Amino acid sequence: MAAVCVMVLGTSSGAGKSWIATALCRHYARQGLKVAPFKSQNMSNNARVVAGPGGAWGEIGSAQYFQALAARAEPDVRMNPVLLKPEADTHSQFVLLGRVDEAITRLPWPQRGAKAWPAVAESLRALRAENDVVVIEGAGSPAEINLMRHDIVNLRIAREAEARCWLVTDIDRGGAFAHLYGTWALLPRADRARLRGFVLNKFRGDESLLDPAPRRLQTLTGVPTVGVIPMQWHHGLPEEDGVFDDRSHAAGAVHTSIAVVAWPRISNLDEFQPLKNLPGVRLRWVRSPAEGAGADVIVLPGSKATAADLAWLRAQGLDRWVAEHAARGGRVLGVCGGLQVLGEALIDTEGIDGNAPGLGLLPLVTTFERDKTVRRTEARFGTVHGPWSALSGVPVRGYEIHHGQTAPHPALQAAGQTAHEAMPGLAWQNRDGNVLGLYLHGLFEDDRVLQALFGARVPTLETVFERLADTLQAHVAPGALDALIAS
Repeated sequence: MAAVCVMVLGTSSGAGKSWIATALCRHYARQGLKVAPFKSQNMSNNARVVAGPGGAWGEIGSAQYFQALAARAEPDVRMNPVLLKPEADTHSQFVLLGRVDEAITRLPWPQRGAKAWPAVAESLRALRAENDVVVIEGAGSPAEINLMRHDIVNLRIAREAEARCWLVTDIDRGGAFAHLYGTWALLPRADRARLRGFVLNKFRGDESLLDPAPRRLQTLTGVPTVGVIPMQWHHGLPEEDGVFDDRSHAAGAVHTSIAVVAWPRISNLDEFQPLKNLPGVRLRWVRSPAEGAGADVIVLPGSKATAADLAWLRAQGLDRWVAEHAARGGRVLGVCGGLQVLGEALIDTEGIDGNAPGLGLLPLVTTFERDKTVRRTEARFGTVHGPWSALSGVPVRGYEIHHGQTAPHPALQAAGQTAHEAMPGLAWQNRDGNVLGLYLHGLFEDDRVLQALFGARVPTLETVFERLADTLQAHVAPGALDALIAS
């Protein structure tokens, strides 16, 4: 018997679909049901490495990775069969079932969905056959009438799955009831019948002031408002769409200020989420030297367009800011694309990313290759010098996603300028030890690293998932969660 499908739709991006879907995954898993998440198409540069066909590693969006963990399921590529990774405003890399599909990437946008649909439909069918409940997340809004013809992520999926749907809106933005009504009104009549409830998310204030709007809305649409969920600044999960906020320090006096450069094509920024919850740490997202003033640590994160983001860095004057900070002995960390930027040069003979001189803080050179490295990795730091020495001997678990391959610069190596290899093939330091670059994503998600660097830990993911499910259950109408999956 095929699984019941529950679908979370939104009136817009950022409405809260991802965390509500995560909470639903944990709620139904706590009932002893076998649960899997699903999002047919995700547009995000936040990706995780999971099991793919034939035992190979593949990529899915981070949101579905966390939802799988919340569901107590092993993440795999079928849970997010299509991942679009933006490389420019009008271009994105097309990842199908975890691997880059260059042929579909080259197609015009309207043709991509048709090519991908068979794999999407088969992934959904397989997950339904293997589970009791499939929790589906939509994308953006289902009422984008300019996109409906080519839709493979909202209404087409709802029909294919015979899904019971909630429609979620961000009431903190204002206009929530208009958003809900307008979305309902633009849906085809048959699809309106799939809506089992409206959810008001990110509410602040006196709930009694909402009256009589929910009753009036139900009179107009026939759909009840089943939940009013309070604003949660620190729910513990990263925002799928890369929302930067100023509420990025946990309790206690701040002893370490960390500035993460928020370049335009930042990728895997979700790996820094633990720093937002770490006592005594202030995390800042920086787009100018002024925003980063006084930082103790500068982080150059991953990038989906390393050469372009490096050009942006220079245009903002952030290259000088990073160099001056390093010259003063300040700590600098480069992760993946950030590591590549710290080197002497980017060499691209395959047309993958682009050629560019690097910042020259590490005597390394990166060559871009057509085949992408995608894998989970367990390793151990060797001897680490200088301000990062607390990492010496620390075992780490993470993942790699990169086209670039990095090695010592031959000419500089011949001249005696060498980088200290802090982790074989994965991490390098400058001579003074204050500049560290590595390919491994997920450093700050490893408790052993947080303990070594900061002497503290953050709540486990299990704690986060349980809290999300508790919050959802406490703020939806009695019986609403059971009604979604009732036969």
